[in-house]
Amino acid sequence: MKVYFHENFYRIYTHDPAAAAGRMEAIVQAIEDHVTLCAFPPAAEADLRRAHSQGHIDAIREQGLYDIAALAAGGAIAAAETGMDDPCFALIRPPGHHASASSCWGFCFFNNLAISLHRLRASGRIKTAFVLDFDLHFGDGNVNILGSEAWVEILNPESASRAAYLKQVQRALDATFADVIAVSAGFDNHLEDWGGLLATEDYRTMGGWVREAARRNRGGCYGILEGGYNHAVLGSNVLAFLEGLGGL
Repeated sequence: MKVYFHENFYRIYTHDPAAAAGRMEAIVQAIEDHVTLCAFPPAAEADLRRAHSQGHIDAIREQGLYDIAALAAGGAIAAAETGMDDPCFALIRPPGHHASASSCWGFCFFNNLAISLHRLRASGRIKTAFVLDFDLHFGDGNVNILGSEAWVEILNPESASRAAYLKQVQRALDATFADVIAVSAGFDNHLEDWGGLLATEDYRTMGGWVREAARRNRGGCYGILEGGYNHAVLGSNVLAFLEGLGGL
């Protein structure tokens, strides 16, 4: 299974939990013997403009965060394109699901998922998409950019019950006929992370459901990293999702 990663993601580009030292190292250490780590180029500005205003792009550049944020978006694009043929994952940061068309917050700068889906749509590879965002926090940026698009369906599962949460995800995936399933994969709803709800095995289960739904639809699937901040369990949670997504 291909995982798109760049060593520049080890760099501490700002002061927030998503950029913390050791976060990417914990994931790479857990998955590197099970996947193929692949390089990729940054996103072109033309790709960014499909999701963001020029003013927003310029503001990120002025903050000195353009290069790392464009690199993350490039990883999402690479995963989306590969994902149309084989399940794959973008191990990237900064995350993106709180980045709206003209604003951002929550450790996000460019909306990696929206940029990648717009790239697939613009190149004619998809007509419809299903977005599963299982990060602890509601993906307001995904909704801002994609929520009004008739070709996109978005699920941000919400429940205080682990069983009900998983049932909501399963039912939605069983019902979709989208050409691609894209996952904003945040792992901060784990029992030992901020949310305290999901077990490691649940990420494996959801990954498997995504893969099976994509296979049924004869479409693609891929995931991109969003949240997840307990380094002690983050790597095992990502690995579990990849095992389900890729059938490892």
